[in-house]
Amino acid sequence: MDALNRRRFLQVSAAAGAASLLAGRPAPSQGQGMRLGIIIGVGKDPAAAFKRVKELGVPTCQASTEDFSDAMLAKMKAAIEESGIEVTAINSSGPGPHEYDFYHGPTTIGIVPVKYRRARIDHFKRASDFAKKLNIPAFHTHFGFIPEDPNDPNYAGVVAALREVATHIKGNGQMMLYETGQETPTTLARAIEDAGVDSQFVNLDTANLILYGRGNPLDALDVVGKLVRGTHCKDGLFPTDPKKIGEEVPIGQGKADFPKLIPRLKQLGYTGPLTIEREISGPQQMEDIKKEKEYLEKLLAEA
Repeated sequence: MDALNRRRFLQVSAAAGAASLLAGRPAPSQGQGMRLGIIIGVGKDPAAAFKRVKELGVPTCQASTEDFSDAMLAKMKAAIEESGIEVTAINSSGPGPHEYDFYHGPTTIGIVPVKYRRARIDHFKRASDFAKKLNIPAFHTHFGFIPEDPNDPNYAGVVAALREVATHIKGNGQMMLYETGQETPTTLARAIEDAGVDSQFVNLDTANLILYGRGNPLDALDVVGKLVRGTHCKDGLFPTDPKKIGEEVPIGQGKADFPKLIPRLKQLGYTGPLTIEREISGPQQMEDIKKEKEYLEKLLAEA
């Protein structure tokens, strides 16, 4: 499944149908209190995508695009101003294939595959520049299956690439958000510390750690909790077929324990967005999102 198919969140068609080093750095979106959001693929019509966010009644979004042209910049700026929606991060994957599975994922996702590394480093830098023009405080992506073994021959190159992107993003006054899930929290924390740039933070995807069999999101907060500056609120089941990642399910039907996750995030001082992600398309996607919104609103009120 490629990145565009995977991230059909509120696109026009779908809508119609290392802690010590980094923990002290403030985040631009922190301090407003935990608030709901959603991921949107802006497609060719950002105005329509942002209108759907407003109609859903959430104040924030993460916006996904691969188009950093002047024309898209103008459309995005107009859509943001018209809707009044806070964009907490720009999401982009870069050129080449992206297959989110155990077999092809390690060779296609992020900057881990040497074949696509240079092009994606440059793409991520352009994404950061694009976000800066829109006053968006973070760039977010899957950086790939970071090697668990720091002696892996590819590890040093991955860390160097992460350092290059993070340094550029720091120069733009932004945060670089790592999506969790394709490596253990310990591996992620090690890579962040080894890259050694204080613009690096974590986007806690509450389902991906489960889907990839890498751990439980609540336990992961013991390792990377102080680095969390963004979230993807979704749910899932652990893989029972070792050849396939687990199944994503609506929030409340999987192994992510949101009644414990939200208070734990609050305890850690997290005051950023809770960004809903439902990785299906069609009318059922929005039906599920509406129910998840109500569920999370109730938990926020109780936290």
